[in-house]
Amino acid sequence: MVERHIKRHAPRRGATVDETRSLEHGIEDAVRTILAGYGEDPDREGLRNTPRRVRRMYAELLRGYEQDPAALINGAIFNEPHDEMVIVRDIEYSSLCEHHLLPFLGHAHVAYIPKGRIIGLSKIPRIVDMYGHRLQLQERLTDQIADFLVGALQPRGVAVVLDGVHLCSLIRGVRKHDSQMTTSAMRGCFQEDAQVRAEFLAHLGRSIPRPF
Repeated sequence: MVERHIKRHAPRRGATVDETRSLEHGIEDAVRTILAGYGEDPDREGLRNTPRRVRRMYAELLRGYEQDPAALINGAIFNEPHDEMVIVRDIEYSSLCEHHLLPFLGHAHVAYIPKGRIIGLSKIPRIVDMYGHRLQLQERLTDQIADFLVGALQPRGVAVVLDGVHLCSLIRGVRKHDSQMTTSAMRGCFQEDAQVRAEFLAHLGRSIPRPF
């Protein structure tokens, strides 16, 4: 089951050297076109190396596409009879909104209840980073983290909550500086059992909404 899950999330095969160079030149040419489109001179001193810097920046911010989930886990799944909730909270993350290519960032809180298997502590922040370093929506990012852990561990349940601040609403558009977005993904017993879900949210200091 784990192997099928990992294969489904495997990154695209690496490009050839010529394809990589062609892609790099294309990105740099696109940046030069944007600069020229706003009346700037892409060859002036301050902008001369900007296309290369932007291309390298995007390679860093979108490196999640090239990460191999199997290598990321690297065998760090262990048989262990622990059957109580495991929580890793306040994981810093950043990502790029696919609608405007502007960053959104915040904290992720991840929990799971094992069913005979646990994952190394450092792997959960790495999973968050892998999916965060792609063009994203916060809703999709939340689901991908949860579904990855379900596939890798087959636990009793997984819960993921992401808090995010989006620059696309902070510096443009509605410009609401104090707005935050919270998304959640509940799987297994976290979705089916209100008491389990309430325990997780209590650990995060979140109250349970009362039904109308």
